[in-house]
Amino acid sequence: MNGSGALAFGKGSSIVVRKCQVCDSPNLERVLFLGYLPPVNAFNPIGEMPHEQSSYPAQLLYCNRCHLVQLGLVVDPQIIFPRSYPYTSSTTKILRDNFAELYQECRTIVDIGTDDLVVDIGSNDGNLLSNFKDNHRVLGITPEKIGKIAIARGIPTLMEYYTKRVAEKVRAKYGTAKVVTATNVFAHMENINEITQSIFDLLKDDGVFISESHYLFSLIETLQYDTIYHEHLRHYSLHSLKFLLERHGFEVIHAKQIPTHGGSIRVYAAKKGAYPVRKTVAALLKKEKRTVEKKGLVEFKKRVVMSKLELHALMLSVKRQGKRIYGISAPSRASTLINYVGIDDGIVDCIVEVSGSHKIGKYVPGTLIPVLEESKLFKDQPEYALLFSWHIAEELMPKLRKAGFKGKFIIPLPKPHIADPKG
Repeated sequence: MNGSGALAFGKGSSIVVRKCQVCDSPNLERVLFLGYLPPVNAFNPIGEMPHEQSSYPAQLLYCNRCHLVQLGLVVDPQIIFPRSYPYTSSTTKILRDNFAELYQECRTIVDIGTDDLVVDIGSNDGNLLSNFKDNHRVLGITPEKIGKIAIARGIPTLMEYYTKRVAEKVRAKYGTAKVVTATNVFAHMENINEITQSIFDLLKDDGVFISESHYLFSLIETLQYDTIYHEHLRHYSLHSLKFLLERHGFEVIHAKQIPTHGGSIRVYAAKKGAYPVRKTVAALLKKEKRTVEKKGLVEFKKRVVMSKLELHALMLSVKRQGKRIYGISAPSRASTLINYVGIDDGIVDCIVEVSGSHKIGKYVPGTLIPVLEESKLFKDQPEYALLFSWHIAEELMPKLRKAGFKGKFIIPLPKPHIADPKG
């Protein structure tokens, strides 16, 4: 794989990463191997007989040159992100609040006029652009059918994968953009050098590119190995993002940690010299330095292994007592944790999801653990509930208590433990 070239996939294929996705260095070091994982959206109907299914190696690699931590395999995006991809970002309050805050912050940094164009890459149902649309020209780009919701909300949307060709089409029809955003997608896209250059070319001279990505620093600090799956080709630090952006004429002008997805990084980049560089950039680079380098990654691997064994020991103690464990919610990260730790339907009886979830009536990828409607939790009252969205445990536990769950909670990460909040 060549970091600056295009990838060509055969149907259902994958490409082994032999050179760094950003800087093309062949000197990649192994960090962590989580085994062979199924695509996190490969939910099969309950009752369907087990049959042959694809799974892909999940190995993290580290580049000494640009400090990028990356997945060792690029899977065909049409497998990972099918056009029927069901996720809608507007259903998540923390994301709605985050994008509202992004808009207000953006206006303090960029002078956006009513005629200025704002382009959102991976726009989904138009959640982010809904904050811009009444005051600026907007355009969404997303390959999923969910883009039809954005169009119905009055947000023009191209239902295509973002590529250099699509960027050229946008520029020809709509002109250059004052702001380009890519939130929770910039780490997912292959051919990242070509993508970054096309964003640079799409921007006005005083335009700004805003990216949000799951943050490597947060992943390591809070042991979020469950966010490692094939959608996430790269796990950025500010060091690696800065290297990538500068390679294409950008300058990072502002950076901050944000709480979405258990810990993300928001980065503002502009054409070199267009804006002053804020002190936040140097401060964050200093904060993350040791953690995102090789020594911190070696320690991370040791902690992951110990956490897995500790979770096994905790669940062994529970099951020896004949107690039941139900899982709470089946986000993508649950699939990684379940398959890496080796949890099956003999350990976790089922996982419950809120009414209306498209995952209800299906098995968790790679298992025969059924996903059922949340009312089953309150009816059956199992002794333990395992929180797969553990990063928002402090928000979830009071809600489940208030709704009537009387048991205890198992928090799987960063250090597995049992919680029994009152009230």
